[in-house]
Formats: sequence, structure tokens, C-alpha cells
Amino acid sequence: MALEHRTTAQIHAVQHALRVLEAVDSHRHGVTADQLAREIGVPVGYLNQLLVMLRRERYLGFLPGGGYVVGESLILLGAANHDEALAEKLRAVLVELRDEVGAAVYFSRYDDGEVNIIDFADGPNAPKVNEWVDFRSAAHASAVGKCLLSQLDHDGRLEHLSRHRPARLTSRTVIDDRALLTRLERQPATVPTLDLQEYAVGTVCAAIPVTIGKTVACLALSMPLTEAHRLRPAVDTLNERAAPVLLSMSI
Repeated sequence: MALEHRTTAQIHAVQHALRVLEAVDSHRHGVTADQLAREIGVPVGYLNQLLVMLRRERYLGFLPGGGYVVGESLILLGAANHDEALAEKLRAVLVELRDEVGAAVYFSRYDDGEVNIIDFADGPNAPKVNEWVDFRSAAHASAVGKCLLSQLDHDGRLEHLSRHRPARLTSRTVIDDRALLTRLERQPATVPTLDLQEYAVGTVCAAIPVTIGKTVACLALSMPLTEAHRLRPAVDTLNERAAPVLLSMSI
């Protein structure tokens, strides 16, 4: 399946998942999959896939006698300490993604004109990028930065580059404004943004947008150059598992 189709499918999955959660929340004593399918108007087979994901992420619980109810994660995200619960949920998702793709995984946002690494998950077998240059100053070179900048409009990119002038970090870094802006403008929203040793020698990275509404954000991964052959399948897995992150951002 093309990445564009997979990305669209993830957005649709999130939209349907939100409808599922709304429906389940209206049934305080539980509701069956068949009843949910009738109320929401989706095939039971497709609904079951959503229910598996929602139970795995603890948005839904399942009663011993049958029937779905609101789960722990949804209750926490709807509580007064929403920000804390969201941070914990995001960390759990990133750790799962790290283990699935075998690489360090990052969630980033463009906040107040700056690249902001919100959280990441790394480990002994999934080393994170050595931040030898502040990521806020290296958006022109990193996969995260380029993915975030590609989601801005032309004026937004110009404004960012006027504050953070592109510097040559490796022999592969693009520092020409015109070339960089052309690359960003031609970057399809549904194609991973790559950093092939542009930020740091010996490291390759990829990022995908996980944006809903006006929030500019992305999921990214990094791995040593010696494992570059795993980059594409790792990105495919990252994209397929983006729904929980999108969902938590939507609640």
C-alpha cells in the first residue's frame, strides 16, 4: 500500500475511533461490537480492528460478560490532569514503537516558531541522535526539522530560516536557501522526510507528519548508518502505528 493511502487510512481510523469512543461512552453498562457497528455504520470486521487497537492502548475495557466500556486511558485523558496523562500515554506509545522498529523514536512539535522535541524513547540497541547542534538551530538539516517546516506555509518557512540561518553541519547539508525552500515546498505531505547524514555523520533519520487540526507535529526515528537498510521498513511500521499518537492528540 502506498504511503499516501496508509496515511489517509490512519486519519480515517482515528476519526472512526473517536466515534467508537463517543458511542461507548454513551453506554454506561457496556455495548457489544455488533451494536457499535450498527450505531456507527461501519462493518464489524473493520470495527474489530479498531477495537483491538483501542483495547491495546487502554482506551476501552471489556466486561467479563461481554461488552465494551470506557478504559483507563480515556478516563485519564479526560481528567483534570490531562497534560500529565497525555505525557505518560505518549511515552508509553514511543517505548512500544522503539521496540517494534528497533530504533530511537521521537515525537516533535513546532511550538512558537521553534522545533521542540516533546519526548523520545531510546535504548542500548536503539541509540538516539547525539544532539551536537541544538535541534532548534538545525531544522534545515534534521528529518524532524524538515518535516515540521514542510508543514508550514512559504512565509512561515522564510521567517524560520531568517532566524536560524542554515549552517553546514556535514558535507551533505543543504545550506542554500533557494534549494532548501524548493525541497520543502516539493515535499509531499504523505512521503517520509529523510535525513541521510545531513545533521550528523553516521546517522540516518526519517520523519512523518502526525498532524490533526492546526498542530504541526511529527513522529521520527533515527538509526546508525550501518543499519540504513532497515530505514524504509521501520518507517512503514512507524506510519502504521501512528494512530495511537494521533488519537491521544485528538482527545
